[in-house]
Amino acid sequence: MANKTISLRIDGQLVTAHEGETILEAALANGKHIPTLCYLKGLSAVGACRVCMVELAGTEKLLPACTTPIQEGMSIRTVSPKLLLYRRMAVELLLVERNHVCSTCVSNGHCELQSLAQALGVTHVRYKYNNPHLPVDMTHPRFVLDHNRCILCTRCVRVCAELEGAHVWEVASRGIHARIVSDLRDDWGQADNCTSCGKCVQACPTGALAEKGFAVHEMVKQGEKLTRLATHRQGLP
Repeated sequence: MANKTISLRIDGQLVTAHEGETILEAALANGKHIPTLCYLKGLSAVGACRVCMVELAGTEKLLPACTTPIQEGMSIRTVSPKLLLYRRMAVELLLVERNHVCSTCVSNGHCELQSLAQALGVTHVRYKYNNPHLPVDMTHPRFVLDHNRCILCTRCVRVCAELEGAHVWEVASRGIHARIVSDLRDDWGQADNCTSCGKCVQACPTGALAEKGFAVHEMVKQGEKLTRLATHRQGLP
């Protein structure tokens, strides 16, 4: 049985969506763009990056579009001065937490964080840089993990678990000490469960996960292939 059709307004436009969909899914289905970093179609949504926050009429609280289910009669705003300010702040905080010097990054010019910062007009940051000196794991024969570029979006964790079924990646520790780790904190090259499929590399929105042999500007990710794979498996359009 098809899901119930729900009517709601997005930026003043009356649209329809299916019961069980999120605000982000309803917006995308109706040609509305909401910026995201941790979301990848076909994977579970976790609301990690907080970039997709939207306004809901009747409440002052901002809601993550990727994890908030739609309801009949909702009135959503995806664009406003308040949201622009919030999204800029979220991106700035991501930029200062690690080392995101684009000119020396393998994904320069092909980085979702960089593209989003440019789209939001983030030309500088207002906060003190943290820039901890984090290790680079080059123990895998094909791939490299640079913790300095990681934004903890957990795309790699979810694609490895949900598409590959290997469950190699997880997030260890909390707050400023949180890190992506393979197996039980083993070096990536010693991770017995890793199948070397490269799905985690293609899912990564920055230069944190990359394939060896690529220089600055050269690492182009192909996340759309993962989306096609995931949606075909689920029987989605």
